Amino acid sequence: MQSPRPLSSSLLRLLVCCLLLGLSACSSLGPRDPLHIDLVGLEPLPGEGLEMRFAVKLRIQNPNDDAIDYNGVALQLDINQQPLASGVSNQSGRVPRFGETVLSVPVSISAYSVMRQAWGVSGYKPGQDLPYALRGKLAGGLFGTMRFRDSGTLNWPEPASAPMQP
Repeated sequence: MQSPRPLSSSLLRLLVCCLLLGLSACSSLGPRDPLHIDLVGLEPLPGEGLEMRFAVKLRIQNPNDDAIDYNGVALQLDINQQPLASGVSNQSGRVPRFGETVLSVPVSISAYSVMRQAWGVSGYKPGQDLPYALRGKLAGGLFGTMRFRDSGTLNWPEPASAPMQP
């Protein structure tokens, strides 16, 4: 008959090994620099009913030493501190280490959002800055999801004045 001591000793060794493996796996996930995201374009898409749709083009720059694999994108665009558009895409790909890629994400703008924006900017004057905020995430599995933010101002130019007649 075997004594209970060797079994508990083996179980203890197994638990310690599992703990060390788990800790070493977590340490390899070290801190990453945040992604740099720029809004680089909007292209109209066909909509349905009263909605408007656009393809938002994002330039994603990865300042990290490891490539980032993603398998989904979600984003929200706010103008003048009000939600304007949101969208998701199930596209997948890779942002290379110290590299960049351009993603196209379809977004929808509801008629209600347009009315809310029109109401909010009723005192807007051409040439005035409108603040925008873009936030979203690149899905990359259990620990690989990378959230991003970008903000700034949109400065719509003043309308061109008619040339003076001599």
